[in-house]
Amino acid sequence: MSTPYPFTALVGQTDLRLALLLNAVSPAVGGVLVRGEKGTAKSTAVRALSTLLPQVDVVPGCRFSCAPAAPDPGCPDGPHEPGAGTGRPARMVELPVGASEDRLVGALDIERALAEGVKAFEPGLLADAHRGILYVDEVNLLHDHLIDLLLDAAAMGASYVEREGISVRHAARFLLVGTMNPEEGELRPQLLDRFGLTVEVAASREPVQRVEVVRRRLAYEDDPAAFAGRWAGDEDEVRARVVAARGLLPKVVLGDTSLLQIAATCAGFEVDGMRADIVMARTATALAAWAGRTEVRKEDVRQAALLALPHRRRRNPFDAPGLDEEKLDRILDQFPDDEPDHEPEPEPEGPGEGPDGDGDGPDGGGDDGGGVPPQGSGPDAPEAEDDRQPQTGPEQPSEAPEPEPSRQEAEEPEQAAVRASEPFRTKMLSVPGLGEGASGRRSRARTAHGRTTGAQRPRGHLTKLHLAATIQAAAPHQRARGRAGRGLVIRKDDLRQATREGREGNLVLFVVDASGSMAARQRMSAVKGAVLSLLLDAYQRRDKVGLITFRGSTAELALPPTSSVDSAAARLEKLPTGGRTPLAAGLLKAREVLRIERLRDPSRRPLLVVVTDGRATSAGGVEGNPRELSGRSARLLAAEGVTSVVVDCESGPVRLGLAGVLAADLGGPAITLDGLRADSLAGLVKNVRTSSPTLRRAA
Repeated sequence: MSTPYPFTALVGQTDLRLALLLNAVSPAVGGVLVRGEKGTAKSTAVRALSTLLPQVDVVPGCRFSCAPAAPDPGCPDGPHEPGAGTGRPARMVELPVGASEDRLVGALDIERALAEGVKAFEPGLLADAHRGILYVDEVNLLHDHLIDLLLDAAAMGASYVEREGISVRHAARFLLVGTMNPEEGELRPQLLDRFGLTVEVAASREPVQRVEVVRRRLAYEDDPAAFAGRWAGDEDEVRARVVAARGLLPKVVLGDTSLLQIAATCAGFEVDGMRADIVMARTATALAAWAGRTEVRKEDVRQAALLALPHRRRRNPFDAPGLDEEKLDRILDQFPDDEPDHEPEPEPEGPGEGPDGDGDGPDGGGDDGGGVPPQGSGPDAPEAEDDRQPQTGPEQPSEAPEPEPSRQEAEEPEQAAVRASEPFRTKMLSVPGLGEGASGRRSRARTAHGRTTGAQRPRGHLTKLHLAATIQAAAPHQRARGRAGRGLVIRKDDLRQATREGREGNLVLFVVDASGSMAARQRMSAVKGAVLSLLLDAYQRRDKVGLITFRGSTAELALPPTSSVDSAAARLEKLPTGGRTPLAAGLLKAREVLRIERLRDPSRRPLLVVVTDGRATSAGGVEGNPRELSGRSARLLAAEGVTSVVVDCESGPVRLGLAGVLAADLGGPAITLDGLRADSLAGLVKNVRTSSPTLRRAA
């Protein structure tokens, strides 16, 4: 077994270490969600925490880690008589992103259950993590149904396996820790709320701290055992402090003043529900116990708010994480502590703190850490910070007459980026037909979860039994198999897998005209707002959304296909406009992006939305007529079966109808710019099925 990186050797990351230690003191806090950029010691800190947890006593031979003093009466390996147990270290169990449902909750042998009436149960990761740590790296990439199972078990303290009327239950109480990189997508709000605390981490920008990170990392890699030995004393001190805080926790008093501070804070920040109040109360109590006190003070409530509220106050994914500390202080000052002035408490992260910086662990993932920014600031990389700079450039007046397109686009300088209009709630967007893509909440698809539509022979391991089909397959062979009793004689060949229909996630790829003519009519603000709205909808429905813009002589992938609405909002906000209109380049760029995405995820069905007036005034650096090139590019996409829709941005008394011609070449419908409204943009995609001959054939 490899030597883990010492917890006390981590440099900086004060909030991360404190949140983990508070959960070690009081698992009822509800776990930790660690958000941050790659390489910030997230995984290292979690793996190092397991060495600080006290040993647990278990019933010998019990696969579910029952406590010998109070064994679980419903344990599948029971019943157990109270008595002496065997001590072992607390486990840290990792849940892989690609794990199956059976791997998480356990598997029931359906064949033996039907033929013999025996509950042959193989425990899953939830059973392994009982009374330990369950760690989910990249929790935002975990399938929704696994997250639901995971959080239900964490909330109830038990795991249930239900298969065709057969039920198995076992205890599953663990410290839940999840890590995620927000650039790869967000968690749904209801899932965020189920994590007790959240911490934002970022790599330090201070050279001295980064030097200490490298120094400790290299020393650990040269000799892990010797490096861990140098920190053994500090590890023992923190371990003893965790044990002492656990013993003190039941004696901590949460007074009425502290409860009023907690309630006023949650109400002041307009946090939904009551879970935040409960988590804050438990966290403040754990903070007092960690500090060696038996009463909760205002500083405990303040620190609890900074850890428990940032992820609960976000109204939508565009809101930046964090908490207004000045507002927090104003709320808490309304309820001053009754206790007299006291000396400041020692730093809560425990002994062994070295110079500011960070360390890295043995996971090989390059997790090097850094200092923690002030509370309320997120782990924004320099690029994201630049993306959020306000745009102050001039905007083209809408009432100005429109000059000749080619002359205007040839001479007009680049326009400053315009701000997106306010995002809005969209209608249901779906792709026709029955897909087989990733689990989501968008279009109809064959999935592992949903309503049962039929049965088939299992391909590999049986997961969802179709009982009626299984009995029907076995019934004709009962006499030949020598059936003598009442039970059916079931063989493996009789088993049938249920086929189910649910929802999938899709890829919505926008191709947006950002040329000078679009900027002159101030349409970019509405277009950006619409794209942001669909991004918000995609976040809720687990879709991927991409953005291609074309202007001048080239097309650019402004937003690679993603579910990260934070990154999308930043990139869209600074999108510039101006120049000629290389429509063909934009369509060919879309074809290239879709080809690459098809290789990455062949089962995810795309939808192409082209926002343009249909004009083509630039050949995009190749020989040929721009309009003819755009027509050939559109027909190429149609021949490959790409589902498309065109949003016609042309206006004025005289219309050329070029967007309609483009839509016909793409094999999809065209709508006018009036369709680009809050109540109709997403709805137009839903209507594609009835408007497009291509889609009718696909369906």
